[in-house]
Amino acid sequence: MTTLALKAHLAINVHNLAASVNFYRKLFGAEPSKVRTGYAKFDLTNPLLNFSLNEQPFNEAGALSHMGIQVRSTEDVLAIRKQWHERGLFTRDEMQTDCCFATQDKTWVKDPDGNEWEVFVVLKDSLPEHDQPEAAASCCAPTCCAENQEQSVEVTAN
Repeated sequence: MTTLALKAHLAINVHNLAASVNFYRKLFGAEPSKVRTGYAKFDLTNPLLNFSLNEQPFNEAGALSHMGIQVRSTEDVLAIRKQWHERGLFTRDEMQTDCCFATQDKTWVKDPDGNEWEVFVVLKDSLPEHDQPEAAASCCAPTCCAENQEQSVEVTAN
């Protein structure tokens, strides 16, 4: 018997729940379905995701690299980037970039705790491995574009 999953669940720790809820309202264009002391949940249908925030003290970033939403076209990437701008989020673009052994168009935002989100489209898949092992190690790392980091601005709660 095959079990049908209803949706993926992702829970992240955050320093400041109010600031993070404010950011994720803008990122997803949706209100949280539940907010409690130290906790908020977004029950999303697009993308199909149960996403929760847990306010916890922590000093360093975890092992999380980044999060992303794959879309069908560059036009979709640009449409979401426009929505994010209209909601007050600042983005950083990477167009025609070779990442994760594919050519992609993408835009990035950073949440109040420094977690990076990308919306992306795969234009050409299955690029060959690079001869340099360090290229594969840094693949898809959002910090690869340090010259654009100043454009990623954290949004705080009002």
